[in-house]
Amino acid sequence: MDFVLVVLMAVGLSMDAFSLSLAYGTLSINKKDKFLLSLITGTFHFFMPLLGMATGNIIFNFIKINSDILVFIILLFIGLEMIISSFKEKEIKLMKFSEFFLFALAVSIDSFSVGITLTKSIAGVFFSPVIFSFVSFLFTYIGLFIGNKIARLLGKIAPIIGGIILIGVGITYIF
Repeated sequence: MDFVLVVLMAVGLSMDAFSLSLAYGTLSINKKDKFLLSLITGTFHFFMPLLGMATGNIIFNFIKINSDILVFIILLFIGLEMIISSFKEKEIKLMKFSEFFLFALAVSIDSFSVGITLTKSIAGVFFSPVIFSFVSFLFTYIGLFIGNKIARLLGKIAPIIGGIILIGVGITYIF
């Protein structure tokens, strides 16, 4: 598979991680959690295409899963949590592992679908997921950093705006 094509696919797959991390960055997440969330997101973007390659269309033939509805539910949950937590007095948001997991799952479901379509060439099996992983790690970390800067400018309203954005992005998945 052509390197440029894989990088372009990685950028496309990482855009949702970037946009959601912008919103999450408004929560004043500590540096360790920013790195950990980026690392988990990158890890999901590595394993989801591999899982997609391994299972192929078998899953969709046996289990009728609409991934768009699943992404909507996850983003709705995360967005509502952001809005509710914005009314609590906290300087630095400590995140739970379940939040990391849901965030990473929501932004990497499309990587699973892409994995189904990847060729099983020697380069495609591990090369593409490695590039997807690196780019999504980078985009998530940059998004969290920029989101934190936005939070400093907008103050307490930033997480509310971020939560509304997440819910809005989730709604776009079902329409």
